[in-house]
Amino acid sequence: MNEGAGPENPGSTSSLQAGDILYFTRVTLFITLLCMGYTLSRPTPAKGKEQDLLLPATTGAGSPEQGWASLPPWQRKASEKAVERYAGVQEKKWRRWNEAMFER
Repeated sequence: MNEGAGPENPGSTSSLQAGDILYFTRVTLFITLLCMGYTLSRPTPAKGKEQDLLLPATTGAGSPEQGWASLPPWQRKASEKAVERYAGVQEKKWRRWNEAMFER
């Protein structure tokens, strides 16, 4: 039995066999890709000018009310009214769905 990834065969002249080199290459490539994937998937905090381009909610630099402060009063009222209407429509939709599904 001639195994490629075992200890050195007595008749072999080189200290590393082709199977050993391929195994080492595959392991090294796997570890490299694993490290790259981990490094690329980690979020990095924004610094300097980049932070100015991001929304305040993503940078953690301010409260949600801070964005509302810059809106004119008429736009703030219109936004609040739109949110209330949307919530009402969604509540009505889910109530109808719930009645249709469970309360026959």
